[in-house]
Amino acid sequence: MEMNELIQKINELAQKQKTLGLSNEEKDEQARLRQEYLQIFRSNFKKQLKHTKIQTPDGKIHPLKYMPNDDKTTN
Repeated sequence: MEMNELIQKINELAQKQKTLGLSNEEKDEQARLRQEYLQIFRSNFKKQLKHTKIQTPDGKIHPLKYMPNDDKTTN
């Protein structure tokens, strides 16, 4: 599913949750869609950072270095 479709479906379920409430199946679908959205978002963000370069004042260009955070308590 594409990002726009995911967002649209997530928003529809959120609106329904506010007005009518959701069945257990719909709650499960909502959670699954949110996780799928986050997975795509994180993947796209990592790709963007992978291609990001920083220019220092002396004119040199350096790629960003991926430094995973081992401490999962700061999320």
